[in-house]
Amino acid sequence: MSDDHTHVQEFFGARAAEWDSRFPDDGPAYAAAVAELGLREGDRALDAGCGTGRALPPLRAAVGPSGLVLGADLTPAMLQAALRAGRDRDGRLLLTDAAALPLRSRSLDAVFAAGLIAHLPQPGGNLRELARVVRPGGVLALFHPIGRAALAARQGRRITPDDLRAQANLRPLLAGSGWRMTSYVDEDDRFLALAVRES
Repeated sequence: MSDDHTHVQEFFGARAAEWDSRFPDDGPAYAAAVAELGLREGDRALDAGCGTGRALPPLRAAVGPSGLVLGADLTPAMLQAALRAGRDRDGRLLLTDAAALPLRSRSLDAVFAAGLIAHLPQPGGNLRELARVVRPGGVLALFHPIGRAALAARQGRRITPDDLRAQANLRPLLAGSGWRMTSYVDEDDRFLALAVRES
């Protein structure tokens, strides 16, 4: 396991049990972001870096009983918290690295990724892996329930010019990874970048 993986597992593992109680009001923001994916009955969606699985219920509601919902995370304690919350009823949980997904190429219609991009050790390659598993025309949502400035303030830091989520940085990063950005919102109450998988 790489040092990056160990750091991510230690960071989130120590916080998993209290994660949902620390952010109890995020549910509507997750549901609104999932709605932006435009999923239909029977679609196949992945929540990459699913954590405690807060996006799984709205993903399941969007794709219905005939659709497929997967939640993938690198941290066992986060998946255990998802199980305790009963979110495994809404999607199949996978303990795996988003950089090496055990999925067939072009097998999904959409990927939802909340807070994931800041934790990717190789963002370009990791976004290419997400593109690999999505069909051409499929959608990626990079989401956070608060915007970049609000998140930086919460963490006691400043936004720097090299922030991957800045539109000027994210657009070419996505383009070089098989995605075309279609919308970008960075407000106090949410961050949401949507991209379409190029053919």
